[in-house]
Amino acid sequence: MYENLAIVGATGAVGRLIRQLLEERKFPYKTIKFLATKRSAGTEITFNGETHIVEEMTPESFKGIDIAIGSTPDEAAAEFAPWAVAAGCIVVDESGYWRMKEDVPLVVPEVNPEAIQNHKGIISSPNCSTTQMVVAMKPLHDAAKIKRVVVSTYQATSGAGVVGEEDLVEGAKAVLNGSDYEYKAFKHQIAFNLIPQIGGPKYEGYTSEEMKMVYETRKIFGDESIQVCPTCVRVPVTNCHSESILVETERPISAEEARELFEKADGITVVDDLGAGEYPMPKTCTGKNEVFIGRIRKDISCENGLTFWCVSDNLRKGAATNAVQIAELLVRSSAAV
Repeated sequence: MYENLAIVGATGAVGRLIRQLLEERKFPYKTIKFLATKRSAGTEITFNGETHIVEEMTPESFKGIDIAIGSTPDEAAAEFAPWAVAAGCIVVDESGYWRMKEDVPLVVPEVNPEAIQNHKGIISSPNCSTTQMVVAMKPLHDAAKIKRVVVSTYQATSGAGVVGEEDLVEGAKAVLNGSDYEYKAFKHQIAFNLIPQIGGPKYEGYTSEEMKMVYETRKIFGDESIQVCPTCVRVPVTNCHSESILVETERPISAEEARELFEKADGITVVDDLGAGEYPMPKTCTGKNEVFIGRIRKDISCENGLTFWCVSDNLRKGAATNAVQIAELLVRSSAAV
């Protein structure tokens, strides 16, 4: 049984959500500890009605721990995960550092839960923009095999952390007041603007965020033949990533069939009534754990094409919720042995 739990990066934005989700979902544990960098060590937090002191993360921190859920920058993940594995702990990691390592499963529980069986101590959770897309792709891929995906993302400023949200709020105030503001997270004004670049240049004019969607999608589905053409855009929205997704499948899927597939799929909620003005929006999807899908329609430019709109809370399903779901998978698998 996995009874002893550690949360690494417990004081960060995603770490706080992980703590909240563990409480909400009544995650089973015997002991729990909260870890962070030296800067945040000593902070008091309340969890399940009890006060805990956040400890500084060291190699000794993981002695006796069964599962560590980590939400840290890449460099911290590169450091602490080997410490945890050496102590006999399984790491569920939210960072980008381990995702494409060959011996590290990249898992979205609604899509490839069986992949956790292949772990060697570390299980990785995908990039937020990839996560919601593959959840949406899964029922279509199972029904008709997806050959190609064209996706444009509309990514919220919370994806750039607390400082990204601050840039949006304070930048908007500055524009409205006619004053100057020095942006910290973004190279350009995000208030009342769109920035068609997330991440640095990576390959043939694509950014690192876009190439993550290519590589991670193929790894999660175990299918290198899936073609993905992404464009990632930062938009002046506080929370929830939105995506316009077009898929081309081996056989045609009608809008009606697609709607049925989505409605039956785990982790998906369909909101799709154009006449009534009902479709997923960041305002209505924030704070929720599902992937929301609407505007389902046939691609009139391609015989085997289908297009739809997809919204999900990037801090929840795109990060904290997915990590907690992976830990729940581990607990269930250990109980079944």
